[in-house]
Amino acid sequence: MKYQPITLLSALAACLLFSLTACNSASSYSSQLQDEKQLIADYIKREHINIIYELPEDDQWGEKDYYQVPLRDNFLFHLVRRGDTIAINGTDTVHLSPVTDNDMIIMRYRRYTLTEHPDTASFWTTMDTPSPTEFRYLTDYTNASTAWHIAVGLMRYSGSECRIICPSKLGLSAEQTSVTPYGYDLYMRIKR
Repeated sequence: MKYQPITLLSALAACLLFSLTACNSASSYSSQLQDEKQLIADYIKREHINIIYELPEDDQWGEKDYYQVPLRDNFLFHLVRRGDTIAINGTDTVHLSPVTDNDMIIMRYRRYTLTEHPDTASFWTTMDTPSPTEFRYLTDYTNASTAWHIAVGLMRYSGSECRIICPSKLGLSAEQTSVTPYGYDLYMRIKR
């Protein structure tokens, strides 16, 4: 019985140490989120990005216009090229069928950091490799981030290209844990 007070004291000390570590982690995570927000703001300023709050028509995108996706802080979308369309009589354009839930998406992408001098170690591309990323739209989140699913919904058609600025909370799991925002150039095909 003499060892009980020491064991109880050790358990209390371990709880206190765990609590202090958790508090430090929380404040550290909070400061990382602030740093991320500042990094995105600096990138927007440096690149002269114009943030717009209404989604423009397909052919009305300015070169530096990025759409602020509602309810998604710091997630910005820029349509580079709308995908598959057919011109009829040289004037009217018909879009082929848009993406639907559970469609197989073939994604090629280029990922880059948002720092002033992009970190080439963090640069990643599937543009030149034989194996693109594949995932099921709005179903499979293991191979694709939430941001990619949102982007596919805004791109809508096979063959579309876009650029996004992706905060870590919407990124791939590794990006979420490191609180690292990235820019992406995305090229999407629908496999049917």
